Amino acid sequence: MRGYECRGASLNGMVAAGLVSVLGWCALPQVQAQFAAEVRAYNPGTGFATEFGTGAGYTNAAAILGEPSRVTPGMFGGPVDVFSPPYLVDQLLSVGTGGLLELRLDTPATRNPLNPFGIDFLVFGGAGFIITNGDYSGGGITDGSIFGGGLAEARVSVSSDGVQFFTLDGSLAPLLDELFPTDGSGDFTRPVNPGLSYADFSGLGLDGIRNLYAGSGGGAGFSLGWARDGSGAPVSIESAAFIRIEVISGRVELDGVAAVSAVPEPSTWVLLGLGALVLGVQTRRGQRAITKP
Repeated sequence: MRGYECRGASLNGMVAAGLVSVLGWCALPQVQAQFAAEVRAYNPGTGFATEFGTGAGYTNAAAILGEPSRVTPGMFGGPVDVFSPPYLVDQLLSVGTGGLLELRLDTPATRNPLNPFGIDFLVFGGAGFIITNGDYSGGGITDGSIFGGGLAEARVSVSSDGVQFFTLDGSLAPLLDELFPTDGSGDFTRPVNPGLSYADFSGLGLDGIRNLYAGSGGGAGFSLGWARDGSGAPVSIESAAFIRIEVISGRVELDGVAAVSAVPEPSTWVLLGLGALVLGVQTRRGQRAITKP
């Protein structure tokens, strides 16, 4: 009997310890300052974007800092969504041919096995889905085609110390400022399933697109696992606080960069529920023991 009680206590102790660990994880702020905090270098290059009418360049480096745009201010603005991307000179930063942008993230991107789809950081642009049914009053439908993006060949590199950079394999990396257009109502630290293609969005309106986004705010997803050295050999880099974007040809308009938040495995939530149940049972037993004459 004592052995049984000992084993039960041991089990209860392990579950309780797991519960404490999970509760501790849950108590941490899950969406921290995971965006660009500093522009370390910026060269707009040639052919960078300019504002229609005024000719003002999209060269305000501060536009890339902090989280991507959720709302476009002004008389003709409104909520940012996949049909209505940001477009003001204070929202987007453009990099043209031969240009360079180097950023420091406030919270480094990490190569965490719990990061959804193996994506470790996201780059947001100014592209949007083209409305093909002519309804711009809220009932727009797309055929999956994009406007305002996909105009550049670019190279993305990462660094843990800001000194030694490793280029991400271009054959694996997505185009910048293309899929997936920003949805200001979504989570900027959660990636869209990178397996989705333009065709998957054909015939969809805003609700259908958001359903495929599954709570994400969009953005092009990148993995630290794609890092390569100068000879093209894979490099193991577990975290990167510095991101460099170089435009080889064309141009991009960028709205933000974000480190991805890890998502706990289903087994973690099972442990949480089991731990809560065991502790609840133990509490009730203790209460009965105290009140027993």
